[in-house]
Amino acid sequence: MNWTDEGIVLSARKHGESAAIVTLLTRENGRHSGLVRGGYGSRARGIYQTGNLVSAHWRARLSEHLGTYSCELLQPNAAMLMSERLPLLALTSAAALVERLLPEREPHPDTFASLSALIEILEADENWLPRYVEWELGLLNQLGYGLDLTECAATGSTDDLVFVSPRTGCAVSAGAGTPYQEKLFDLPTFFMTSDPAPMSEDIDMGLRITGHFLARCAKDADAGDLPTSRARFVDRVARGARD
Repeated sequence: MNWTDEGIVLSARKHGESAAIVTLLTRENGRHSGLVRGGYGSRARGIYQTGNLVSAHWRARLSEHLGTYSCELLQPNAAMLMSERLPLLALTSAAALVERLLPEREPHPDTFASLSALIEILEADENWLPRYVEWELGLLNQLGYGLDLTECAATGSTDDLVFVSPRTGCAVSAGAGTPYQEKLFDLPTFFMTSDPAPMSEDIDMGLRITGHFLARCAKDADAGDLPTSRARFVDRVARGARD
């Protein structure tokens, strides 16, 4: 069994003295792990940094085996973000979410495309924070946990949508939701309209909403809690807003 594909490095974990277990999000083969001999050695370690784009060749005797990777670096995305603390935390968070939540060895071309686009935005766009939140919204859609913000869940109205139900993920209008607003999320305005520079409070609420439903997805998939790297990223965003 063997294939060749492009992949984004999600993680590399030391195995033995110098080998590494590398997990990629590949374009055609989904989230897929393999052993890289020498992958944790000084000469190869730079290839297997989170976010890097590689050309990967996977080989195994049987399809269910772990198999081995040999990879060639295509884009050193991790190095491009190394001096940017918050974008690097965002990249690490996104990669960890994909690794934790995507089923293994199932094609997810939309997720590969969206993660590739997010990495480009982190490298090039100074106002990338709302795009990151939108990426998490997209990931929820790809996992089957997308929010429905088209109309009020209680009345069917499309007007004055200002809340999100934490139970259903549906929008709720001001009239229907105000008596219960302590139990609802405020709906960030940039979820509904194109706002290139939303308020920091909207960013925080957006991350709170996506985190709630990502955690539900992880629980349903028996994948444990959300990655600590996402918690570190969210905490740093919140502290930045207070500075």
